[in-house]
Order: sequence, then C-alpha cells, then structure tokens
Amino acid sequence: MKTFKVITLQVVENDDLKDIEIVDGLIINKEDGKGTWLIEGCMKKDYYDFFRDAQQSENDIEVQVVISLPENDPAAFMTRISCIKTMDFHLSVLFEGKLKKMRNEYAELLLDDLVDKGFEGAGLVQEFRDKMRSKPRLAATAKSSK
Repeated sequence: MKTFKVITLQVVENDDLKDIEIVDGLIINKEDGKGTWLIEGCMKKDYYDFFRDAQQSENDIEVQVVISLPENDPAAFMTRISCIKTMDFHLSVLFEGKLKKMRNEYAELLLDDLVDKGFEGAGLVQEFRDKMRSKPRLAATAKSSK
C-alpha cells in the first residue's frame, strides 16, 4: 500500500465542485489488483448531514483530490462512503473507490473551458498559460460544447 497526504477534497455535484474544508486527510492506494483507493477526510461536523445523505444514496460520489502538494493536479475518483465517524470537534469520512482516469486530463479540460468561454488566438495562449500556473478548479467531468 502507498499512502499520501490529501491537500484538498472536492465533491462533484452536477458538474459543479463543492469544496470540503478539511482539517487533515489521507489517501491510500491499496494496490490490491482491483485499483481500490481509500480516502479519509477529517473536517468540521457541519458536513455531517451532507455526507450522511450521500452515504444513504444509491449513487456513487465523484470526488476530486489534490494529493501531496497544492500545485498538483486533482485526481478524480468514483467512490462510496464506507464510514462516517463523529469525534469531539470533527467528523471523519472514509471513502472507498477507484481512480476515474489514469492519465491527467487537466490541460485538455482547461483548454476546452477557455475555448467555450470564447478565447482564441494569442489571448487563448496567454490565458491558458496563466491558468496552468494558477490551476483554477475544473470538474473532471466538464466537457467541451463542441
């Protein structure tokens, strides 16, 4: 197994991203031959109802996780909530799932988004360079309208 620190955690809802303010987080590649990952996020208790409802839903939960360093691209996972534990001041949510895409498509998603917003030519190139540095949030399911 390989373990990494979770820097940010987001839940994808209808192609929008819900930022989850985590106190701490851990992600584990189980290396079990099935591609299973465990993601644990420790957060404020304010999220309890949101995650309880998500756990009771029959739908998978898509999450995006930035691992190890803030400048890393987010990795998308299709998950289910295995466990929710309340502690004195925080909540621990354990997700189990699979990596959605093996190769990172952030640059392609960003380019599609910029073209959809009407950028072209030199303006597109400059905006793309700026956004690749600042890494704005993009849902991994975003698609070009082309």
